[in-house]
Amino acid sequence: MPQQFPIGTDKAREQSGRDLATLVYLIQAISLFTAVPFFIGVIVNYAKRGDVRGTLAESHFRWQIRTFWFWLLWTVIGSATWWLLGLGFLILGVAWVWAIYRVVRGWLVLADNRPAY
Repeated sequence: MPQQFPIGTDKAREQSGRDLATLVYLIQAISLFTAVPFFIGVIVNYAKRGDVRGTLAESHFRWQIRTFWFWLLWTVIGSATWWLLGLGFLILGVAWVWAIYRVVRGWLVLADNRPAY
């Protein structure tokens, strides 16, 4: 169980940010099998971005947001080119593996209490 800190303290803010970043990594991991939660995760990132400013979680939010947008870009490109000699399927596969890497790496770095970058 995470350590509890008085509400409003820097430590409480830091822990809250870490908890939110962990939640978004979980949402992104689930999204590897169905894309819909990915959108929920990025909405959480944008909605709570101001709350984590100046904390360790800020770099993880930036990492998660960039993961979402690049995954979306490559998914759209792959979906639009699937008919082109299977190129789209290759792009979709690479985008999926890349998303796995981003989620796992980010989550492990967060667990080590280090910034994403």
